[in-house]
Amino acid sequence: MCGIIGLVGREPVNHRLYDGLSLLQHRGQDAAGIATCEERKLFVRKAPGLVSEVFRTTHMLRLRGNMGIGHLRYPTAGSSKVSAEAQPFYVNSPFGIVMTHNGNLTNSEELQSELYRTDRRHINTSSDSEVLLNVFAHELQRAAQSDKFSPAQLFQAVSAVHRRCKGSYAVIAMLVGRGVLAFRDAYGIRPAILGKRESENGTEYCVSSESVALTGLGFEPVRDLLPGEAVYISRDGELYQQQCATSTTLTPCIFEYVYFARPDSVIDKVSVYSARLKMGRKLANKIRSQWTDHDIDVVIPIPDTARTSALELAMDLGITYREGFVKNRYIGRTFIMPGQTRRRKSVRQKLSPIESEFRGLNVLLVDDSIVRGTTSEQIIQMAREAGANKVYMASAAPPVMYPNVYGIDMPAANELIAYERSVEQICEEIGADGLIYQDLDDLIGAVREINPELEAFETSCFNGQYVTGDVDGKYLRWLEARRADATQSRVADEEFVDVGME
Repeated sequence: MCGIIGLVGREPVNHRLYDGLSLLQHRGQDAAGIATCEERKLFVRKAPGLVSEVFRTTHMLRLRGNMGIGHLRYPTAGSSKVSAEAQPFYVNSPFGIVMTHNGNLTNSEELQSELYRTDRRHINTSSDSEVLLNVFAHELQRAAQSDKFSPAQLFQAVSAVHRRCKGSYAVIAMLVGRGVLAFRDAYGIRPAILGKRESENGTEYCVSSESVALTGLGFEPVRDLLPGEAVYISRDGELYQQQCATSTTLTPCIFEYVYFARPDSVIDKVSVYSARLKMGRKLANKIRSQWTDHDIDVVIPIPDTARTSALELAMDLGITYREGFVKNRYIGRTFIMPGQTRRRKSVRQKLSPIESEFRGLNVLLVDDSIVRGTTSEQIIQMAREAGANKVYMASAAPPVMYPNVYGIDMPAANELIAYERSVEQICEEIGADGLIYQDLDDLIGAVREINPELEAFETSCFNGQYVTGDVDGKYLRWLEARRADATQSRVADEEFVDVGME
């Protein structure tokens, strides 16, 4: 899961891209990058770290031009070298193309082999984003066959990408000196939304992962990109759009609404905040029907994502709601961190309990989801240490039982606490006095009630059904092995740096 943004303006875009990435920082904390273009000159700055760490005044001054793209990197399976795999990626031929990508290609190994053998292109990293860029570049070179291209030829290249690439992808690319292109996979798994702004000098366009980045920059959201659709904005502000996939089905990732997206975003016509309210209400109904004699004194959310659902749950059940944890906002999201020891340490650094809200009470902790269980176990222990009498746990999402292969770092089934365990076994494992999960039908219903046009969702981590139809046991085993190798490489690199600093 990453954050992407692209902007074609009538004035320098460097500071607005910086602000847009800051608004999307929750989507990736591993690395950040911006590429801008002035005339036919390309300017790029990318490095590991948060937006505020990567870009200094000297960098911003060098990012000249009225159009550009930006990226926030979230570590996914197979990625180990943060510096090398920071985006945007660049290829010189044809035309000069920089690209950002949110998602994961499920046939990247096959494509990499094709690129080397047939297309005569070399890949420098293990990133599937670089593979996707080179596939697009090769197809655009075939479609254009000269030093110029038309929007129709550009869309022809995107159509070829859809034929060759499998998996999930929301893409924003910039063609140096020409314009910005954005497209979405044929299933619409990863989000992308188009915004428009009328300035004194003319019309400006912006494409982003979430609407919050558009509104924060003064753009009016126009609409979500359709599955398989591409939009191209020339440097002169002309907008072109075309459906480039032959068969499409809108199946957005439901985990966006559960966890990743900001609550003030709207994705595929669904308010994330409203969806989380409904998740809390449906979870309250399940507690009411299954725990008829519950003795819960207080509802406390695990900050931040669970707050909305927890508040609605408490109100619906008529139970006191309290903030029981203070969050250190400078610790990354724990379930994506490599290494169980590191995750356990980070939980203690990330959250501090307010003892007065726990002492002598029966507490219901509400989290957005339970993935590995590391965080839940530690937080329950912290609640007991703070004086809680009983500690119950509720998850606004169903049990996460299967690997996710579409850009969320859940590739190994045996790392998931719900894998081949009953709810009772999970409850015992995390040390809770009681545990309740949202039903998948209720989760889907919470989102569909807001936008009934959404007929299906990508829910593979809950039910093992992979919408792209190309994921089997062999692929999952390969992905697990790849991730294990990458994790070992990353840990080794960190240990090397630690020794060097001593």
